[in-house]
Amino acid sequence: MKAIRIHEFGGPEILRLEDVPDPQLRKDQLLVRVRACAMNHLDLWVRKGLPGVKLPHILGSDIAGEIVEVGEYVTGFKTGQRVLLAPMHFCNGCTKCMAGLQNQCPEFTVRGYLVEGGNCELVAVSPEGVISIPDAFDFVEAASVPLVFLTAWHMLVGTAKIKPGQTVLVLGANSGVGIAGIQIAKLFQCNVITTAGNEQKIAKARELGADHVIDHYKQKISEVVHKITSKAGVDVVMEHIGPATWDESLRSMKPGAVLVTCGATTGPNVSMDLRFVYLRQLSVRGSFMGTMGELHEVLKHVFSGRLKPVVDRTFPLQEARAAHEYMETSRMFGKIVLT
Repeated sequence: MKAIRIHEFGGPEILRLEDVPDPQLRKDQLLVRVRACAMNHLDLWVRKGLPGVKLPHILGSDIAGEIVEVGEYVTGFKTGQRVLLAPMHFCNGCTKCMAGLQNQCPEFTVRGYLVEGGNCELVAVSPEGVISIPDAFDFVEAASVPLVFLTAWHMLVGTAKIKPGQTVLVLGANSGVGIAGIQIAKLFQCNVITTAGNEQKIAKARELGADHVIDHYKQKISEVVHKITSKAGVDVVMEHIGPATWDESLRSMKPGAVLVTCGATTGPNVSMDLRFVYLRQLSVRGSFMGTMGELHEVLKHVFSGRLKPVVDRTFPLQEARAAHEYMETSRMFGKIVLT
């Protein structure tokens, strides 16, 4: 089969289109032909070098395709079935997995990071992470959903416990997680403030349902938030940017508010004045992906049309380098998908 692999860490130029052996299907697995694989910032970070990645390596977390072979021990699936794959790996046998807390499994990782991903033509997978997709949903749309919608759902619903009427600040409206977060917060009838970097992205954020959009290049986030909220601040901050926005995120919170973070796009190190945190009784919570139960829950809303994936642009697999270069410009609004 064809696959995009990295043999070293570095820039987009290290991505290689190669012929590699087809995966060997175990009797307890399914063989899936990949039709679309969406990109995430994780692809860039792994390509540049993260601990634990074994080379050569295939990137790609979000996979949609069709089943081409069913292992002897697998039931409930058939060849030709259109599916998407959960974007994570877990053991499915430890106490955390048995309790439905797959993202706390000792073996938990994101597909395409410590296990190989979907930038290839065929993948062999365990059935517990395989989910049917409706006929009306094309492969590109399906690949655009799992990682970002699961991450945003776990952040807002599972971790921050959002409630109707709350005010939620969603950082980065143009990102996949931001796009999902805006829609999920509106699904829960929250007032949504978000940030974007130009007029086109601001307009698209409003189309998604954001009540207020801050131009983070021209405006100070916390000052605008305090103006919008009559100096009260927000109940929840959905943060995944890191040091570039961290102080502004904290300053935007009302007493007793929750900040939930899932990423560090601008770097891993931030600082906090602990007096500000404890005097205002703020909560800072970490969030990593989500559970299979949460994935099934959010997909019900996606498949019904209440939540909608946004695709910015597609590239054929052989143009993976161009896709990486495009993602690094941050010009996109929505998902970049390899087909």
